[in-house]
Amino acid sequence: MTQLRRVRLLGHDVRVAVRPGTAPGPPLVLCNGIGASLELLQPFVDETDPRIEVVRFDVPGVGGSPMPKLPYNFALLACFVGRLLDRLGYDRFDALGISWGGGLAQQLAFQFPRRCRRLVLVSTGTGMLMVPARVSVLNKMLTPRRYRDPAYAKAIAAELYGGRMRRQPGEVRHVAYEQERLGPGTGYFLQLLAGVGWSSLPALPIIRQPTLILAGNDDPLIPLVNARIMRALLPNASLHVFDDGHLGLLTAADELGPLVSRFLTLPAGEGASSSS
Repeated sequence: MTQLRRVRLLGHDVRVAVRPGTAPGPPLVLCNGIGASLELLQPFVDETDPRIEVVRFDVPGVGGSPMPKLPYNFALLACFVGRLLDRLGYDRFDALGISWGGGLAQQLAFQFPRRCRRLVLVSTGTGMLMVPARVSVLNKMLTPRRYRDPAYAKAIAAELYGGRMRRQPGEVRHVAYEQERLGPGTGYFLQLLAGVGWSSLPALPIIRQPTLILAGNDDPLIPLVNARIMRALLPNASLHVFDDGHLGLLTAADELGPLVSRFLTLPAGEGASSSS
């Protein structure tokens, strides 16, 4: 059963959820997308092998975590997450990042090469140096309105998220609209600011962890070519392309949850097969 708690760390209160695993092993740390609270990833957690311990947290200024005292970048936030995992008693961990959280997950793998065992990157890219979405799509990312206004979220769902949302835009309310769990709007913009000038592209060749890249074949926000670039540059990466869009980790959780679980429970030295 998932345990919700608040952890006081470096003068900040952080809301954390831990689903205990039934077997020993490093936990899977989930790094969420921009503006999203930890509840958003519940469909994926439900489909993850119960043997795997799962840790989720709200970034400062988002969901149930109060605003940070100062702005942050990915490097500082990775240090913060490392301290959080120390406080929770984890020496090693696996990291999964979706969208904006994929940048944080890559930073964790880079900063903690001995602690971060395996890496999963979902619907994400390499930051400022990547193949961008269309300008009309990017403009819709500059505001947290998609989380605050359900009518607006439905109206833009097809163009912003692609995949299943093209056929069922009304479903976006159930996977991305979470008015009751929003933090202040400033937190959203601090997350945007954290990525300004950041790119993982130069560091990818030295990220040695086994890496599973998951990318939708209809993702307007993160074009599929970015996943192929990451697979080419990461020394130990495989790519799985799924038939959905940017929110596939949620809308195709029944497919991707078991896939990620198999990757994380493979014997040491084995990687996931590539499907592109």
